[in-house]
Amino acid sequence: MIRLHVPQPLSAGAAVLPTLDQSRYLTQVMRLKAGDALLVFNGADGEWRCTIAEVLKKGVVLKAEEQVRAQDAGPDVHLLIAVVKKAALEFAVEKATELGAARIGLVTTRRTQGDRVRMDRLEAIAVESAEQTGRLDVPAIDLPVKLEALLDGWDAGADSGRRLMFCDETGGEPAMTALAEAGGGPWAILIGPEGGFAPEERERLRALPFTTAVSLGPRVLRADTAATAALTLWQAAVGDWER
Repeated sequence: MIRLHVPQPLSAGAAVLPTLDQSRYLTQVMRLKAGDALLVFNGADGEWRCTIAEVLKKGVVLKAEEQVRAQDAGPDVHLLIAVVKKAALEFAVEKATELGAARIGLVTTRRTQGDRVRMDRLEAIAVESAEQTGRLDVPAIDLPVKLEALLDGWDAGADSGRRLMFCDETGGEPAMTALAEAGGGPWAILIGPEGGFAPEERERLRALPFTTAVSLGPRVLRADTAATAALTLWQAAVGDWER
């Protein structure tokens, strides 16, 4: 069944107004008509079965009929990825959403050489991926921040108590072993840029008390591949794949 993400509150009998683009998708691409059903979620009120109540010249009106799944928290893992080229960054956002990342942060480092970031495009990719994978929320995507500033504010901000899995291309403890030893709780995964982290960045990261340096194997991975591999390992070790 078609799934749609909307920003409006959802409750029994509520009228839901999709965007014009969403309305066109429903009526012109999927050929839905009045009375047809679809699933809708907003990241807060669970998933609801809705029906098309009206088809207007400029959009459709949905009616929320019943909740089919209650909202759940999902895995508490963030992806922090250095800004890389457009295609690789879009791929990483898509796969991070599919793999359950609760938040995606963009980072600039000494060796960052990525393209200009289109936040609207990344957010649209995250929404589409969430709709397709069945998750009940869409990960927030944060504007790029310098690595130094991110680390400076770590303990004082919302990330206090969150461990950082630093994927170091020069080597470290195998990720599965490190995660099994450290256990669950909130985590963030840091992926570097093309060319890797600068020596001074790597030195600082390894010295931080909340950081666990890990290896993703004997081969040097592209940033988007590394992000997918690291999230997969995290899910297998301490994530929600056993539910």
